[in-house]
Amino acid sequence: MLVQVRYCQQQKYVKLEEVDGRFEFMQFHEKVIERFCLPPDAKVVYKDATGTEVDDVIFSDLISQGTVVLTVFSNKEQSENSDSSFSSNASTSTILLDEGPRKKTRVEGTVDAASAKKLIEGVLGTNSGGEEVLQEYHTTQTLTDATRRKMVNIIVAHMIDCHGHLPTKAVREQYALEVVTLFPSLKDPYSKKGYEHFYDAASSTGYISWRLKMIQRKTRRGSAPPRGPNSQRPINVDMQLDGDACQEAISLLNRTSDTSLIFQKMRETFQHRQKLINDPDKSLDILSIFPRFLDTKGLVNQDFTLLFDDEISTRLLQKWDPIFRYQIIKEAKQLTSTVELRQLVQSAESPPGSDLDEAATFDQDMASLLLLLHLLPPPPGGPKYQKISASDAVERLVVFHKSCCSLEEHLQNQQSQQPYLLAVGRQKRKVDSFYVAIDKRLIPCQASSSLGAFDELFKAHFVFNVSYDAALVNFYTFLQTTVYNIDMGKMKESPRVRDLRAKILNQEILLTSK
Repeated sequence: MLVQVRYCQQQKYVKLEEVDGRFEFMQFHEKVIERFCLPPDAKVVYKDATGTEVDDVIFSDLISQGTVVLTVFSNKEQSENSDSSFSSNASTSTILLDEGPRKKTRVEGTVDAASAKKLIEGVLGTNSGGEEVLQEYHTTQTLTDATRRKMVNIIVAHMIDCHGHLPTKAVREQYALEVVTLFPSLKDPYSKKGYEHFYDAASSTGYISWRLKMIQRKTRRGSAPPRGPNSQRPINVDMQLDGDACQEAISLLNRTSDTSLIFQKMRETFQHRQKLINDPDKSLDILSIFPRFLDTKGLVNQDFTLLFDDEISTRLLQKWDPIFRYQIIKEAKQLTSTVELRQLVQSAESPPGSDLDEAATFDQDMASLLLLLHLLPPPPGGPKYQKISASDAVERLVVFHKSCCSLEEHLQNQQSQQPYLLAVGRQKRKVDSFYVAIDKRLIPCQASSSLGAFDELFKAHFVFNVSYDAALVNFYTFLQTTVYNIDMGKMKESPRVRDLRAKILNQEILLTSK
């Protein structure tokens, strides 16, 4: 990606490389400093044509929009050309580079050792974990790896508080120097400055640099647009309880057997529940805190509707049969024929009560969903995942369990922690009840049909903040964007997902126009 940058009367291109699918703001910042021969500690501000500041949070998403050109002005030009507009057919982004006031820094090597020692000692001394660091060094005259990591975390947190998420090289060097000044035995006698293992300006490496980059990655992930079920979303629900009132409602939920009261109190505690679900330290306990999910049908539907709205909540049931089922069967017939595929096609095309091998096939709705899985098979496995076939992935989506067998035994033997649908009955085409299985617990489905039960399985991912199974990500992404229309244009989609959507929706347009 080429980013066009203007500084004063100069205009140059800065070349960026993608890192894990994103563009690194820090990489861009350092290249700008280099291209325009600015001092390493120069304070710069990046703005678009409207004068809006561009920071590390939105930088990657902004320049990834290759169809947008941001017009550049200097400060004076900006005020004179406030009516400038955006252009929509270009492949580069232009960002205003405006130099702000520069902070004077000490000349390298002239830092007062006493003041350096005092600063870091003060930072550590006011932190409970920092006191342990000081005590360990005082006792042993060195630091273990674990204590050194703790120290780096503390001083980087202080650095961010004082200098923001993008401290200059001079600031990083200052902190690195102060560390080895306070802890002389940590200084490297064979390196030029003695603190390069904490921060090396030439290569942007070292413990301080690595910690900063880790925090920047986490910040970007947290502020990125929604990309799946485990993304935080705005909550606009009235009559929400908090504090003692919320805790009283939770206590009442665990005692009452009044179904209408359960639904009311679950609704009133929805916002609190979402906070817990989005807290990594507490999300695993959500079914223990709100056990009514395990014995009251319909609570998953209610939470999903509160998270979105009634229209989105009903889209699968309204769209599947009239729009998607027929087209999916048609596309599946173009796949290489196998015994399993032929059985699924036959089942998907056969109405209830048809004379089929009931032990081998699901009903028409579930069969059509499984055909979609064959059209969108598991993506190629990465280094941590083994490539599996669509047939193997089926049991990550739905598992049939004979009603005469123990549910508890099934849960104990099941390895998957991801949500899947457990269909319980005498035969696959005659399922008596459905459950969403998650973390070896069963949430009873309100729906008695396979399509309605699957609808609740999909919703459970959002309600409980659970990412899609890696083998089913294309399958679920298609449903999320194309059927439920959630995060269209924001969700990362594979070419296969986009291609199938184009085929199905264009065929539907042709059919309805006849």
